[in-house]
Amino acid sequence: MKKEKKPDQVVFNTETRRYEANIKPYATDLVAPVITSTDSIAWKTRNINKVNKHIQAKYNELKSAYDKMMEQYEYNNLVYSASFNFEPVVGENYHLYIRENDSTFLSIISPEECNFNYIGSFYLDADGIWHKI
Repeated sequence: MKKEKKPDQVVFNTETRRYEANIKPYATDLVAPVITSTDSIAWKTRNINKVNKHIQAKYNELKSAYDKMMEQYEYNNLVYSASFNFEPVVGENYHLYIRENDSTFLSIISPEECNFNYIGSFYLDADGIWHKI
């Protein structure tokens, strides 16, 4: 049996015996519209920069919140580890001092009224969290 050769401009698959011009990802005829590839590199670069800036800003925001939380943790740890002989009242200000033996104590006496080594003043909120004033 003699194989029939199709012209070059006809897209015919000899294995499946089908015309495949309509499923090709490129133009198969001289009068077909020109297919140009879009420049996706500029779009990618723009969006990569935009996403990186967004992620960096979010990271800085989270890092700032984390640093603030760790500072608050350290203050709470410092105040709760200090010695005091009273029950602190929510909403009141207290003052933290250090003794000569490096132990800390909490007092209601303000730094202007005494000569102790002053560390800082703290406020107790309703959740039991100490805030530095």
